[in-house]
Amino acid sequence: MRAATRRELVAGPAGRIECAVDLPERQPRGIALVAHPHPLHGGTLDNKVVQTLARAFVELGYAAWRPNFRGVGASEGRYDEGRGEIEDLAAVLAHAGAPQARPVLAGFSFGAAAQARLAQRIAPGRMVLVGVAVNRFDAPAVPADTIVIHGERDATVPLADVLAWAAPQDLPVVVVPGADHFFHRRLQVLRAIVRHSWR
Repeated sequence: MRAATRRELVAGPAGRIECAVDLPERQPRGIALVAHPHPLHGGTLDNKVVQTLARAFVELGYAAWRPNFRGVGASEGRYDEGRGEIEDLAAVLAHAGAPQARPVLAGFSFGAAAQARLAQRIAPGRMVLVGVAVNRFDAPAVPADTIVIHGERDATVPLADVLAWAAPQDLPVVVVPGADHFFHRRLQVLRAIVRHSWR
């Protein structure tokens, strides 16, 4: 159960950042920042995987913030090859009052790679990376308790690439059988993995 989604505009380095905010019924236990796929390839805060992650975190008691990257929706600015996008994520966290609360960082595809970079600058409480685009963007090593979820039949980011990225980190990868990059008909499985993996 959750209240209706509200939209909020946050001041960012390149102008306003449009955010969708979902709140749990009770006082939030923290903030979960959820980043969407590539802004030049149709990625928005309304992406179904991003919405599913936000819903899971609200059910776990978090306030879920889903920003639109610059140039998407009502967010101002232009795509900045991932550099400015990380600055935008940091600006949303600062606005939400998250840095001192060790926020949860979550993302899908491009958004997952961006969150991996942001985690080098802050100390996240936990991370959830779905379909992390390691074959298209530099994704640094992440904390050992990061939850990495990938589709077995992902043709956009091959599973082998993610396993190769995870192996030097001794990082487990949760593979969803039969799932493609967008987890078509597997969104409930994705949601359940996040909820059951939480502590």
